[in-house]
Amino acid sequence: MSQTDLAAKLDKTRAAVSAWINSRAEPRDDTKRHIAEILGTDLAAVVTRTEDIPVERPRRWHHRLAHLDGGREYGNAAAFAFDGDLSVLAREATQNSLDERYDTGSPVRVHYTLHELDGPHLDAFLAMLRWEELLPHYEAASQGNQKVSRSLRSALKDLSRERRLRLLRIDDYNAAGLTGPEYGDGRFAAVVRRQLDSHKVAAGRAGGSYGLGKATIWATSRFGLVLMNTTLSERHEGRTAGRVIGRLDLPWHETDGRAYAGPAWFGEPDTDPEHQDVSRSWWADDATLRKLHLDRSTDEPGTSFLIVGAYDASGANETLREMHDELVRSLADGFWAAMIGGRSAGPLLDARVTTLRNGTVYIPEEQVDPHAYRPAVSRALQAYLDGDTVEELTASEQVVRAEVPLIVTPLKERGRSGDKGHEHLAVLLLTPADEQDAQPNRVICMRGNRMTVTEQRPRDLPLGTPSFQAVLLAGYATGRDGEDVALAEAFLRASEPPEHDRWDRTEELTTTYQRGALSRLKEFRSAIDETVRSLLGNREVVRSGGPTVLRELLKLDTRISTGARRVQSFPTVRGIDARTDDRGAWHVTVRLKLPEAADPWVLAPVAKFDVRSGGRPSVGWELLVGSESCRVENDTVIIEPGVRTAVFSGVTDPSSHPVRGRYARLIVDVPKARGGAV
Repeated sequence: MSQTDLAAKLDKTRAAVSAWINSRAEPRDDTKRHIAEILGTDLAAVVTRTEDIPVERPRRWHHRLAHLDGGREYGNAAAFAFDGDLSVLAREATQNSLDERYDTGSPVRVHYTLHELDGPHLDAFLAMLRWEELLPHYEAASQGNQKVSRSLRSALKDLSRERRLRLLRIDDYNAAGLTGPEYGDGRFAAVVRRQLDSHKVAAGRAGGSYGLGKATIWATSRFGLVLMNTTLSERHEGRTAGRVIGRLDLPWHETDGRAYAGPAWFGEPDTDPEHQDVSRSWWADDATLRKLHLDRSTDEPGTSFLIVGAYDASGANETLREMHDELVRSLADGFWAAMIGGRSAGPLLDARVTTLRNGTVYIPEEQVDPHAYRPAVSRALQAYLDGDTVEELTASEQVVRAEVPLIVTPLKERGRSGDKGHEHLAVLLLTPADEQDAQPNRVICMRGNRMTVTEQRPRDLPLGTPSFQAVLLAGYATGRDGEDVALAEAFLRASEPPEHDRWDRTEELTTTYQRGALSRLKEFRSAIDETVRSLLGNREVVRSGGPTVLRELLKLDTRISTGARRVQSFPTVRGIDARTDDRGAWHVTVRLKLPEAADPWVLAPVAKFDVRSGGRPSVGWELLVGSESCRVENDTVIIEPGVRTAVFSGVTDPSSHPVRGRYARLIVDVPKARGGAV
C-alpha cells in the first residue's frame, strides 16, 4: 500500500508516515499496534522488523507470451529425450534426490505416493489449481496435429468422461531443496525456470550431468503440469519451509486473440518492476499445502513434486496396483545398491511407495527391500561393505573380490605428449547366482552414488559355467577417495549418454579427452570379462543343502579320458549373425568353438526372447540345419570328435513368438542335449 493509503487508515499525515519510513521519527506504541492490525501481522514484526510481513496475494497462472520473432515450440524437446514410463521416472527423479543428499551421514529418504481422486475430492483439488482459468489454454493447445496436442486431447477427453485424476507425489528428505533466488543462478531457477541446467553441487559425485532428468517429471504428467513444495537447507527471504510454485509445459497456442509460447507458472504476481506480473513462488500455509496435496511429513530439507495426471506412457501399467508395483520394482532395479549399508558405510537411500484413494490408504506403505528383489548382488555388496569377501569361492554364500584396471585418458588441455593416463582399480564382486535369478551371468556396473549404469554379459564364458552374479564398482562407488577415483568418476560420467545407461562414445568424451579414450573403455569392458572368467576358472562351489553323498554323485568330471591334463571342457559360442524376415522370423547363423573330446558333442540349441524382467520365454525352431562340420538330427546338433569349429543355422517359428520378432532381442543358448555324450 502507498504511504498516502497507510496515512489515511491511521488518520495521520503522509509526512508523518514518510518520517517513519526514512527513520527520522518512530511511531508511538499504540500507533505500532494499529499498523500491525492494518498489515495483518503481529506486533513483534512491526517492532523488531526482522521478518517479512506476510502478504496474501491472489495466486494465478502466468503464461509466457509467444516469441516476437515468430518462433514456436510445439512441446518441450527435453521431455522426448527419455521414455515417459514409470521406470524411467523412478530412475531419473531418485538419482536427482541422491545427488542432492544434504547430510552425508544419513540416507536420503524418498517416498513415492500414488493418489487417485474423484468426486468432491477431485473438484476441490481442481478448484485450488484454478482449473477453469487453465482450461481455455488446454483446449487451444490440444487443437494441433503435433504429438503433444494429440496427447492433450486424449487426456482432456478422459478427464471429462471419467471424472478421475491420478496424482503422483515424489517427496525427498535430507536433500538440499530448491535453494536460490527466484530468477538468478541456483537450484530453484535450474528446475523451475530453465532447461538443460544441471546445477549439481555434489563434489563431482553426481549421477546426472545433462540437466535433462527433471524433464521426466513433466513427461509423466498427461497434462504437463507439476506442483512443487520445497523445504530449503538454507534460508531464502528469511524462511525455509513452504516455498511453493507450479509449472505447466504446453505447446505454442492461441487463445482470446493472443499467442502464447507454452510454458506457464502458478504463483503470486511479482511486484518487482523488472518482473512485473510474472508469477513467482509463495510461502504457503499448512491449510493451502493440504488442499494442494503438498504437505510434507517433517521439516527436514527436501522437495515434493506433485505430478498431476500421472500415468505410465508405456501402457504396461494402468491400474493403481500395477503402477504401485512398477514403482517398487523400478526403485529396486535401479537403486538396490544405494539402499545397502554395512560396517564400513551406511545406506545412501531409503525408498518407499504408498498408494491412496481420496485420502484413504489403498495400498499400504511398502519399503523397498533390495535383498528381496536382488538377493545375490545385494549379498555381494553387503559382503564388500562388511569386509567379508574371500579370495576364492568355495561355498554358495561367499563373495569373491578382484580388481579391474581402468586407464583414464588425460584431458586434452592437461595431458602431455606420451602421457598414457592414470590407472584406477575398480572393484569386481562375484557370487553364485540364486535359483530365482531370472538373468544370471551378468555384471552390474555402477559409479558415483551406486546407481546401476549398465549391465553386461561377459563374453566367451565356457559352456556349463556355474551361474553367477557380479557387481563392478568404479569411481566413488568403491568407497575410496583419491586422485585416481576422481579422475575415473569424471571419465566414466563423460562417457554416459543422457540416459546414463552405458559407458560408450559421447561427444563430451571425444572432445574433452585425448585420442584413445574410447579404446580405454573397450579395454575396460574386456578386462571385466577376463576377470570374471579368471574368478570362475576351475572353482568348485559347494551348494548349501543336499546330502554330501548326493553331491559327490552329481560331480561332473571334465577331464579328457586320454590324460589327466585339464583343458577347456565345454563348447563356446564365438559369434552369431542374425536378421528378421517379413514374417518376423529370426534367421541365425551360430559359430561354435569346441575343445578336444573323445566323444561326439550332442547339443540342443535354444532360442529365447530377452525381456527386461522375469524369465526369458523360449521360442520354437521352424528350421535347424548344420552348415559346417556338424549335422542336425531331431533338433540336436551333432559334432564328431576332433572337430574344433562348427557352424549351424536356424530359423525361429513366428507362431511361437510371444511378440513380433522385430520388437525383441534374441538370445541363443547351446546347452548339451539330455542324454548326449560329453
